[in-house]
Amino acid sequence: MRIAAAQILSGRDPADNLRLVRESVAEAAARGARIVALPEATMRAFGAGRLDEVAEPLDGPWAGAVAEIAREHGVVVVVGMFTPGQGGRVRNTLLVTGPAGGDAAGGPDRDLHVGYDKIHLFDAFGFAESDTVEPGDATRVVTVDGVGIGLSVCYDIRFPGQYRQLAAAGARITICAASWGSGPGKVDQWLLLARARALDATTFLVAVGQADPGVEGVEVTRGAPTGVGHSVLVGPDGTVRDEAGPEAGLVVFEIDDDEVTDIRKTIPVLANGRITEESATGESATGESTAEVVR
Repeated sequence: MRIAAAQILSGRDPADNLRLVRESVAEAAARGARIVALPEATMRAFGAGRLDEVAEPLDGPWAGAVAEIAREHGVVVVVGMFTPGQGGRVRNTLLVTGPAGGDAAGGPDRDLHVGYDKIHLFDAFGFAESDTVEPGDATRVVTVDGVGIGLSVCYDIRFPGQYRQLAAAGARITICAASWGSGPGKVDQWLLLARARALDATTFLVAVGQADPGVEGVEVTRGAPTGVGHSVLVGPDGTVRDEAGPEAGLVVFEIDDDEVTDIRKTIPVLANGRITEESATGESATGESTAEVVR
């Protein structure tokens, strides 16, 4: 499976950002990508204006336009947007839309149009995402051409239990869409966390981030997490297979998910986890599954 990481730099205007989506998807499809992943906050960059002004439901015009782009090119698009929350807050949503093919059991072709709401909010490094964003409450795995794809957003990557839970729910590839905050050591942390989460869950990890606005010559709001680039593909053994630089661009990753089966035989951490690894079973403390799976 080919997955494209479109390392764009979004701005204030959702319409202009939709243009970036359209251009990225067209290029990725021409290069044979089956899934095109774009960063968190593609709809509107953090620090570029009120998020509740642009938030729309998944059946709204912005998500609808993305769906049309995905179907025009016959790909699945994964892209960060904002949907309405409660009390004036929004939800930081990862939209997944497009023709998904059959499921792992060989069922009929399906059309995806679903969202994952970011669970872990970035209340760190002096930024308080929870002031304007409401947290999600369920993980999500979707299936594309029979392959389980786990979903995560930015700060989620610091929480290993989420990635083990996604793996337990069938994820063999996990996508993390981010708008990573800059600062001393932050690129090193991003790459280290990506490697650790892939190894924790023995899945491929596609981590796609916003480009570095400093490299692109764009001024941003001080303190807002606006991107550092370095989108990366990490294998289920924790090794970096490919990595972008800080600048805007498109990287197409080639993934053989059969490697996940081999690695899980060699490093069976999911099977070997005991009482210290409850989240690896895909269950909450009550014994009920907390992962939502879209087949």
